[in-house]
Amino acid sequence: MNKPHQITIKDIARTLGISPSTVSRALKDHPDISTETKQQVQQLASQVNYRPNTLALGLRKQKTNTIGIIIPEIVHHFFSTVISGIDDVAYSAGYNTMLCQTNESIERERNSIQSMIDMRIDGFLVSLSKSTNDYSHLQRLIDDGIPVVFFDRICPSIISHRVITDDFEGAHVATRHLIEQGCKNIAHLTSTASLTISNQRREGYLTALREAQLPVRQEYIIEADSREAVRLQSDKLLTIAPEIDGLFAINDSTAIAAIQLLQRNGYNVPNDIAVIGFGDGPQTEVVSPTLSTVEQKGHEMGAEATRLLLKQIEMGIITTDFETRIFTPILHPRESTRRK
Repeated sequence: MNKPHQITIKDIARTLGISPSTVSRALKDHPDISTETKQQVQQLASQVNYRPNTLALGLRKQKTNTIGIIIPEIVHHFFSTVISGIDDVAYSAGYNTMLCQTNESIERERNSIQSMIDMRIDGFLVSLSKSTNDYSHLQRLIDDGIPVVFFDRICPSIISHRVITDDFEGAHVATRHLIEQGCKNIAHLTSTASLTISNQRREGYLTALREAQLPVRQEYIIEADSREAVRLQSDKLLTIAPEIDGLFAINDSTAIAAIQLLQRNGYNVPNDIAVIGFGDGPQTEVVSPTLSTVEQKGHEMGAEATRLLLKQIEMGIITTDFETRIFTPILHPRESTRRK
């Protein structure tokens, strides 16, 4: 299949019957160009979505030695460790990094990527926003020959390099740990089904329950993946609290928010309800009780994703031999699951 044609100044000039230099000066609002010509050029450029700095890899003659990082949020411990790993490898290779935070917004994701393209970024490291359900802006990067590596929150429909956590196994290990502590009615706080990590962690949880021949109850699966979401879903969580004896949360901050909610409402963690998270951020050892969790290797993931991206950039071609690097989480049992 042929790649989409990248609109150029020559295309606009050919359509309007004027010279490429006139188009270039009209786009720059040069005073030597008439108002009528400027309007015609700018109107056509808008209609065909002309972007002066959107460059396919095969057409680029210069490198900026800068890579773009697209992440959902900076404050999340996992993403901060990923950024650290990215920066270590990029700096050692003589590259700068440019970071954009989407705040879980697909619109900000689209705009950030386009802004970086216009600034001639050499390649992208991308972790999807929670609201990303249309991948056309990401597929366009691939079609234009711009190197892309997805990490953590990947796009399953786009073929590219990927660096991920074994989310299924991490959730499986976490839930099995609760079962080994004697829990028989285990709830799960999850995220939106549009995210691969949510689906994989949910499947790991469900598989562990089925293997132990424990009941799977849909009312025990609640969409809450942040402190604010726990607050909003507190009624649902407190409704099932008398029935459950274990809780697996999709990330550590959600697990900690759940513990605090349960404690405020008279429940003892872990004796009434054992709780485990996912991620192993620094807050896990300063809360009371300390939080059991599975460790995500954020720094290593960031470093590996950067190595894969720089390899593409330095080769000067887009490979068709894509790799998926998988990191296995490690269980860290602490007080929140240590039942007497």
